[in-house]
Amino acid sequence: MMNIGKWNTLKALRSTDHGFYLIDEEQNEVLLPNKYIPEGFAEGTEIDVFLYRDSEDRLVATTETPLAELHEFAVLEVTEVNKIGAFADWGLEKELLIPFSEQKMRLYPGKKCVLYVKLDEKTQRLLGTTRIERYLEREDVELEQGQEVDLLICEPTEIGMQVIINNKYIGLLYDNELFQAVIPGEHVTGYVKHVRPDKKVDVMLQKPGYEHVEPAAEKVLQALKMNNGFLALTDKSDPVVILARLEMSKKTFKKAIGALYKQQLVRLEEDGIYLSQED
Repeated sequence: MMNIGKWNTLKALRSTDHGFYLIDEEQNEVLLPNKYIPEGFAEGTEIDVFLYRDSEDRLVATTETPLAELHEFAVLEVTEVNKIGAFADWGLEKELLIPFSEQKMRLYPGKKCVLYVKLDEKTQRLLGTTRIERYLEREDVELEQGQEVDLLICEPTEIGMQVIINNKYIGLLYDNELFQAVIPGEHVTGYVKHVRPDKKVDVMLQKPGYEHVEPAAEKVLQALKMNNGFLALTDKSDPVVILARLEMSKKTFKKAIGALYKQQLVRLEEDGIYLSQED
């Protein structure tokens, strides 16, 4: 069976002027256009391809990688709006249609929006929808405090950044715990800070508790080595300066240098931190 909106491993059947026809185990056929055929490709060769419908609604294969597959969330930029809806760049030759009926708010060229990729059951076409609430799990939140998760950075709010957790749950990353630059649309590793009684999830980019001190201490060590063994930072330094220099909170910084001091890897002076001669 060929799965639209997903990657399929298919076998080359025959060559034509327009490309290679590929088949699945059930002998269903789909065209892989010439521009996507790798060098040395021949009959009987297997290849991984993404399947979707082209501008004429024909099922077609491509080796290009979309920014989101079927049943996934993504942050995409709108490139055009016409009488049938908006179109967003999702990394493929044919852009993703977001019909007016699937727009929570009217979209315009240049607008970046959080959307979900769905399949229109009638037309078998892939569509985007900004009505993402329908596809998020809000009741049965199977997450634990401290759990490592994938975060899709979405939109800024008044108190932080909205994120989608493991392509399933909505969450919030607070501004006062955001110690590195993040961009809407990127995926980063995060950790569950708290699952509230109302099932809303707070997340953070550092491991909760003392567990995140070890990588933070390593970051301080690397910064010292790159700056001739000295950093003009102390436990009295402005948190903004520490954040800009090391991308960590002052609290984490103090724990990190405390751990390094106990291991005699650094010495602490009034003007800053020195790498020990032994190290």
